[in-house]
Amino acid sequence: MTAKPAAKTWILEFLLLAAVWGASFLFMRIGAREFGAFATAGLRVGVAAAFLLPLLLLRGEGGALRQHWKPAFTVGILNSAIPFACFSFALLSISTGLSSILNATAPLFGAVIAWVWLKDRPTGSRTVGLLIGFLGVALLAWDSASFKPDASGTASGWAVLACLGACVGYGVAASFTKRYLGGLPSLVTATGSQLGAGLFLAPLAWFYWPAHSVSPGAWAAVVALGIFCTALAYVLYFRMIERVGPARALTVSFAIPVFAVLYGVVLLDEAVTLWMLGCAVVIIVGTSLSTGLVRFSRQGRNR
Repeated sequence: MTAKPAAKTWILEFLLLAAVWGASFLFMRIGAREFGAFATAGLRVGVAAAFLLPLLLLRGEGGALRQHWKPAFTVGILNSAIPFACFSFALLSISTGLSSILNATAPLFGAVIAWVWLKDRPTGSRTVGLLIGFLGVALLAWDSASFKPDASGTASGWAVLACLGACVGYGVAASFTKRYLGGLPSLVTATGSQLGAGLFLAPLAWFYWPAHSVSPGAWAAVVALGIFCTALAYVLYFRMIERVGPARALTVSFAIPVFAVLYGVVLLDEAVTLWMLGCAVVIIVGTSLSTGLVRFSRQGRNR
């Protein structure tokens, strides 16, 4: 009787997290156009840390953060500072839809890293899933990435590489969290990670701070990024890691493109090609297999 409410809670949190993180690509694009990549990422984690730290202290969990600050700060660099800067940079030259589809490769990298680091050896179906998923990435990059500057002076190839680099960071951080922060309250992990990311990005944000004035819309975007898409979202995310493990928690990346593409089409008038959607399906199928969410049937073996 208790399993059904728990399952319903996990599904609701999953959908809420996907919707909020889908919106993060919209907000990053709006913010990065005026703030630039490093200032956008730095403000995002700074706002998140300022929002979370009082909550942590009110709950009396400051001692847990002091005890585990080193691994929590490290997770912040791997899971927030580097990926946020990479995606903010990428969104200066590619669409929110494309960047969110590339974000869906995070579980693929997570599965590979868990295999190498945690000795979580994939089964036959998971290995096939890795091959399918990375094939989808290759097809998407082949069609979307170019290292020749376009009319605006940007090259989409670097943006694609930045997105994939961010996903490697997510994969490393998931295994790191499982190994060194298991059992720690999600609020402690979320707060510590944003403090660590903020300290890491502060010098870069200060150095690359825009010389021009920034519009209220851009400020609103980065504040929304910090509070909703980072502070509250990471509390949910780290709680999911505690409850269902890093591999399944990373599967939220499947649903993020649905929301991000919807926001981009409706609010930014972005175009979505059939090739992008086809590659997204290939990536999601591969990721579903590689994380063990979907497995080949063994009925034939049992006969």
